[in-house]
Amino acid sequence: MIRTANLTGPVSRSAGGLYESVRRLVQELQVKDLEVTVLGSFDEFTQKDIAAWDPVTVRAFRTLGPKQFGYSSEYAEFLKLYRPHIIHTHGIWIYSSMATHAYAKRHRIPYMISPHGMLDPWAVRNSRWKKIPAYWLYERAHLREASVLRALCESEAESFRKFGLKNPIVIIPNGIDLLEEGKGERLKAKGENGGRKTLLFLGRIHPKKGLPNLIRAFKQALDSRPSTLDQSWQLVIAGWDQGGHEAELMQLCEQLGLSFSHKMHKNHNGTESEALDDRVSTLDSEVLFFGPAFGEDKSTLLHDSNAFILPSFSEGLPMSVLEAWAHGLPVVMTPECNLPEGYGANAAIRIKTEVDSIVQGLDSLFSMNDGALKEMGARGKELVRQKFTWQTVAGEMKQAYDWMLGGGAPPSCVRMM
Repeated sequence: MIRTANLTGPVSRSAGGLYESVRRLVQELQVKDLEVTVLGSFDEFTQKDIAAWDPVTVRAFRTLGPKQFGYSSEYAEFLKLYRPHIIHTHGIWIYSSMATHAYAKRHRIPYMISPHGMLDPWAVRNSRWKKIPAYWLYERAHLREASVLRALCESEAESFRKFGLKNPIVIIPNGIDLLEEGKGERLKAKGENGGRKTLLFLGRIHPKKGLPNLIRAFKQALDSRPSTLDQSWQLVIAGWDQGGHEAELMQLCEQLGLSFSHKMHKNHNGTESEALDDRVSTLDSEVLFFGPAFGEDKSTLLHDSNAFILPSFSEGLPMSVLEAWAHGLPVVMTPECNLPEGYGANAAIRIKTEVDSIVQGLDSLFSMNDGALKEMGARGKELVRQKFTWQTVAGEMKQAYDWMLGGGAPPSCVRMM
């Protein structure tokens, strides 16, 4: 049985999309008779979230020094006892890169790196002053000596080559769990929420997501259409605020004359800050800032929305788009989301990151009737069924592991130089 160690950062919701993508991948790998252990860092959400990893073994280490770097001597100590056949690093620029490289080099075992979009051009430029010393101190050796780099899509594989990396590459996407038949496909009936439809953004509230341009475009798109009830839309922005960006977005709404509200939500410690409305539809504003959404809150948001938008400047392969398709939602997204299959399947509207392009995409979306919206969402769900289930993804990953350990010819997902 192949024994794998998966090294990452936080093993809680604070890891964002990595929490979902790494957790579901390793759970499906364990189903395929691999011995799987996850090593990550402990934070304030770990105790609440660690049960979601069952039945996979997870070791969450308390860290010293800067929280984002995630240093713990326990990584090396555990690896020495566990003696994995393969190490898989999820994410870069953190201490797990150093731990992986040091152990793999000393014990001459193969390791795979999944950067999850962190080598895309926009991501490399962001906080460049931090990444340059990290690259020369440890990340350069970690990347260059990896047995295999895992790209989520062809575009990410091209980013690896542009970065100067010559390693073998496997192209294996993220996956998603399909909903039970009949769930996640309901569009709001006209008259609910005053006849409004809901356009949902769900993700980190961060400048790379392109939200200021989305808000400007949303205002222009609303102004260009008659203000009849059956044609009006509400923009819901849900997710973690990072660095005060949410407050900047609220200020922008005020400057543009967009009515907005903030739905109070559970605090990070799980207590409620004030009484909550049960449904988004009870809040009558053009833009709703929902706050963080996990579990049932997230499912309700996706279920009750009519369309999804992601105007990002940079992504790996966004779980949020796959979740939207799994719920039968049409999607508006940029090419930087790295899911061109959505355009080919006519499950998504293509936009660029500029305001004018987003306006055009919104105009196209807002012109669609309920039937057309549902048909586009159904095509997205079928695309997920064909290509992006976790069972399919884990099968490809197992083939890659077998090949790394000397198991015959490269599988079809491998790209050599």
